[in-house]
Amino acid sequence: MHNIPPDIKNYIKKRTSLKWKLFPQLNKKYEIIVVVPVLAEYENLKVLVESLELCDKVNTSCLVIFVVNNVENASIAVKENNDASYKYLLEKITQQNENFLDFAVVDAYSRNLALDVKNGGVGLARKIGMDLALGCFDYNTPLRKALVCLDADCTVSSNYFDRIKTQFINNNFDAAYLNYNHPLPEDEEKLKAIICYEIFLRFYLLGLSFAGSRFAIQTIGSTMICSPEAYVKVGGMNKRKAAEDFYFMEALAKNYDVHMIKDAFVYPSSRGSWRVPFGTGQRVNRFLEKKQNEYLLYSIKSFKILKEWNTIYLNKGSYSPEELMRKAELIDKHLFDFLSANNFLEDWRKIFKNSKHQDQIDRQKTFWFDGFRTLKLIHYLKDTAYPQQQMFDAVDELLKLFNFASIPSRESNNIPGIETQKRYLSILRNLTNSLT
Repeated sequence: MHNIPPDIKNYIKKRTSLKWKLFPQLNKKYEIIVVVPVLAEYENLKVLVESLELCDKVNTSCLVIFVVNNVENASIAVKENNDASYKYLLEKITQQNENFLDFAVVDAYSRNLALDVKNGGVGLARKIGMDLALGCFDYNTPLRKALVCLDADCTVSSNYFDRIKTQFINNNFDAAYLNYNHPLPEDEEKLKAIICYEIFLRFYLLGLSFAGSRFAIQTIGSTMICSPEAYVKVGGMNKRKAAEDFYFMEALAKNYDVHMIKDAFVYPSSRGSWRVPFGTGQRVNRFLEKKQNEYLLYSIKSFKILKEWNTIYLNKGSYSPEELMRKAELIDKHLFDFLSANNFLEDWRKIFKNSKHQDQIDRQKTFWFDGFRTLKLIHYLKDTAYPQQQMFDAVDELLKLFNFASIPSRESNNIPGIETQKRYLSILRNLTNSLT
């Protein structure tokens, strides 16, 4: 562990498992390390590897760690698929020559190395790879290092490594995410499904941005980047079987400014999937199965309430807890009810009592009203007072909040045709990219 910073060295000693190993053993050290969980992705894995190999070369040492994983009681088909993936990666590793990009693999799928059923999932798979990456960085250079997440069913833009180098490393960022676009399938129903889901994702991010939330960030696992120092600061990756990306990015946002790398892209799969209980795959499945009306979005009124609350709550002044509650009730009774149900007054009396400086109080504001509690408020307002709106009516209102002039024409209260839906998606993509 020569030259590894003390905090990182301490994390490695206390919080990493000795059960899983990298193959091959690496003598080289790296500035960019990408971690990819692989679960029954043999065909997609080959496409990803080709995409990575076609990236523009950079004058930086780069490593991709593939964590081939399944739980102990996985089906024979999953284990066989993983075995094929592992053998393919071993072959790629033996073929490696002097290049800017190296590959390594972790066996977290075979007998005695498979993940336990209780904890096994995408969170643990990411954690295994990210923990192992900590010992592979070149800590002798003063530049920031980049610990990057990706998924096996993605591809990336050719400038992927270049932008991580020029924007994340050269700017000394601690937390960031890459841009993303879901590929648009040819099948019309699948196309409608992924457009609907991506509009939902971007609408929520833009709503939070309008409301001045610190948590107006993407939380897509295949786009996440952090420094090794930030990784250990937030306690490493969690072991959640789903939403691991949401909670990890939330933890980063509580401690660091989270930046967007706008002109490099990850292209996540647009398919349905069984791998996690929610997220893209499940939303696509749900749309195709027509279990519920997917063309609904949170009420714009909820984001207006959130904006008023954030303006007061995040103010650097020292409103007392009682004053904040009074102001919340003036904004909206349901906001007041939500804060009451979440013990706001009691918690903040303790925070005020135990904080010696205003800086401590301001920091606690982010920790108390975090990304999850923000989402809970939006859901509470939806369930109690401001029901969801028809998707494209809500988007029209959102665009007006951002002073967008060229709103697509359509009949009100109708789901527009697929070309108009594509136009809406393009507008939201561009508007998201314009955020600072």
